[in-house]
Amino acid sequence: MAGAARRSLLTLRRIYANNTCQVYSRTINQFRNIHSLDRKIPKRYFMTSPGLLHGDYEWKDPKSEEEVVNITIIDRNGNDIPLRGKIGDNVLYLCHRYEVDLEGACEASLACSTCHVYVDDEYFDMLPEALEEEEDMLDLAVFLKDNSRLGCQIILNKEMDGMTLTLPSATRNFYVDGHVPKPH
Repeated sequence: MAGAARRSLLTLRRIYANNTCQVYSRTINQFRNIHSLDRKIPKRYFMTSPGLLHGDYEWKDPKSEEEVVNITIIDRNGNDIPLRGKIGDNVLYLCHRYEVDLEGACEASLACSTCHVYVDDEYFDMLPEALEEEEDMLDLAVFLKDNSRLGCQIILNKEMDGMTLTLPSATRNFYVDGHVPKPH
């Protein structure tokens, strides 16, 4: 009798395990069907092409001569530095490309005035009106004039061909004294 009881017990355990697994798998499948992410969220596709970082656009050459915008920077020593930019260039990053000493400590985020420039009167009115944030930063600039603008906020267009920008004799530098600015 002991052997028969043992077989019965093993049979009951198999039946219990089988039923439990079936109930468990049925519950899991029902949960998956009810809470399926495929039903609630549409499929999204991601592009892996690299985007441009700050200043990357300015490091590219113009595609044609029609895009070229020539400007002149007068540095702190009075030297004329001709720059060959293109439509859409940011003056700050263009100066970095040509190694002109225009700092831009905040990397064009409107958080400093180290890219302060004087715009030639002939071209000053061609620029879009300064944003309030730019005016706030210009209030911190030393040697402020009526034709002062931040170089990071001047985006070149074809009408600016021939524009002259002059660097002030000093800027308020957030770096330690003696720091030589490098392009970022």
